[in-house]
Amino acid sequence: MILSIVDSMDDIKKKSLDLHKKYKGKLAVKSKVRIETREDLTLAYTPGVAAVSDAISKNIELAYDYTMKANSIAVVSDGSAVLGLGNIGAEAALPVMEGKAVLFKEFADIDAFPICLRTQDEKDIVNIVKNIAPAFGGINLEDISAPRCFYVEEQLQDIGIPVMHDDQHGTAVVILAGIINAAKVVEKQMEDLKIVISGSGAAGTATANILLCVGYDRRICTSVKEIIICDSKGIIDKSRNDLDLHKKKLAEVTNKQQRSGTLKEALKDADVLIGVSTGNIVSEEMIKSMANNAIVFAMANPIPEIIPDQAKAAGARIVATGRSDFPNQVNNVLAFPGIFRGALDARAKKITNEMKLAAAYALAKCVKDPSESSIVPSALDKTVAKNVAEAVKEAVEEN
Repeated sequence: MILSIVDSMDDIKKKSLDLHKKYKGKLAVKSKVRIETREDLTLAYTPGVAAVSDAISKNIELAYDYTMKANSIAVVSDGSAVLGLGNIGAEAALPVMEGKAVLFKEFADIDAFPICLRTQDEKDIVNIVKNIAPAFGGINLEDISAPRCFYVEEQLQDIGIPVMHDDQHGTAVVILAGIINAAKVVEKQMEDLKIVISGSGAAGTATANILLCVGYDRRICTSVKEIIICDSKGIIDKSRNDLDLHKKKLAEVTNKQQRSGTLKEALKDADVLIGVSTGNIVSEEMIKSMANNAIVFAMANPIPEIIPDQAKAAGARIVATGRSDFPNQVNNVLAFPGIFRGALDARAKKITNEMKLAAAYALAKCVKDPSESSIVPSALDKTVAKNVAEAVKEAVEEN
């Protein structure tokens, strides 16, 4: 099975290289207005455009009415954590950010622009984003490594437009939606779930945080029963002296019993495994040690933490991955277009926890009849973004 995955990846790589070379990238700028007459030029540019600038100078909120701001997103990356390739830099990140912009347009009709930064200094990134913010209605932070990404996002929450690091919150929203439906299938209550997260980076941290507040019923907030997070050295607990600041924060709010040990030990009697780490680190024996009707999200790419067939053979009831060639693909495209569409339509100033929870529950409801092989919608279902956007907009208007 692993060899066949590698073979298919080789074919995908060749075809993708050919596609990008043919079109010289995936984006182009298209004018909304035609310039064919002298009057066209006068109204779209000088002298007519001066009236628009003058009006905005007196009331900057008019930028939403008169410019692209109302429907534009900057996709910002420093190239430090691109897909599974790691720190490959700004130019190499550009194809991915172009792709993200295409998805914004295709799924939510949002105009998105890739902004790839040569600096990886967190303060520089914050300063740059603050200074380009006037041109955009929102900022999608992308492929910025942890823990830098936490600082950057936190420092940008009060710039007057919504800012979201998708590797954190887009992933967390889709995972929560999947777990909501998976719990229904295996007939377990969310509040009773014991969950182990393998990976303490951006996705693992955000997933833990959203699972600590899984209720969404007019601000009634409940948590799953237990969350244990593992990094490459094992279970994160307060007794470890090798934790950085963000892992210390995780230790404060997870692992209530302060268990220690390895991922193998953490998985004993767990209801759910969420893998956002690296491939081939979970064995069939480890899955067998989990509770009955176990739920496994093995999302490392391109090789999952455990191959779905192996997890199923070991007793897992439901298995999800990040890959399109297995059932239950957990793909951020199910979340970020709708979240930003709703935020833009509501002219939100930031992305709140209520908005993310609303998005997750709306996404879960898009699957009318959840089953073992269908706990999240297809990544190609373009009705999803509309449903998520409506829920997000409603969450903004209720606050």
